[in-house]
Amino acid sequence: MWSVWGSGLMSGLVLIVAIGAQNAYVLRQGLRREHVGVVVAVCVVGDVLLILGGTAGIGALVTRFPVALDVLRWGGACYLIWYAVRSFRSALKPSALTEEAPRSSGSVLVTTLALTFLNPHVYLDTVVLLGSLANQQGPDLRWLFAAGAVLGSILWFGGLGLGARALSGPLSRPLTWKLLDLGCGIVMLALAAKLIVGGVHG
Repeated sequence: MWSVWGSGLMSGLVLIVAIGAQNAYVLRQGLRREHVGVVVAVCVVGDVLLILGGTAGIGALVTRFPVALDVLRWGGACYLIWYAVRSFRSALKPSALTEEAPRSSGSVLVTTLALTFLNPHVYLDTVVLLGSLANQQGPDLRWLFAAGAVLGSILWFGGLGLGARALSGPLSRPLTWKLLDLGCGIVMLALAAKLIVGGVHG
């Protein structure tokens, strides 16, 4: 049971940690200590809604159409492999993070909402991929997996926003982002392999 929860936590963290516009924005706001609470709250609440919705929605879909689980499994594996390749490519050309100019609370809120809900990758990561991974655990354990993924989101965005100032030194170095990209790529490949093997033996 705890392994399912831990798998959800790891999966959620890996997908959320993957460098993107949303994470970069949270970091920039954290570095400036501007409206950090609003930014973190929007990101976390958005992830919670999407993860739980994906777990419930994918579960309902699989109940009516069992073959959908196989489609989602292979689609998720392909997506993870693509994401891993993208991470490895980013690691070849790492860049340091720079700060943004001050912005109003309204502007920050709108930008955070846009980065959270208008990015198609957010839906692929939370609704489709995490929803699929959750339902691989079966109807009795899928919510435990989802709970782990939700905790991963809370820990990541909370730590990212509130701890950015303390990490401003390491985060300003391209080598840090290179290592982070490499780590994300390796774990994504491992998750893809797990999905594929599950399909073969399931």
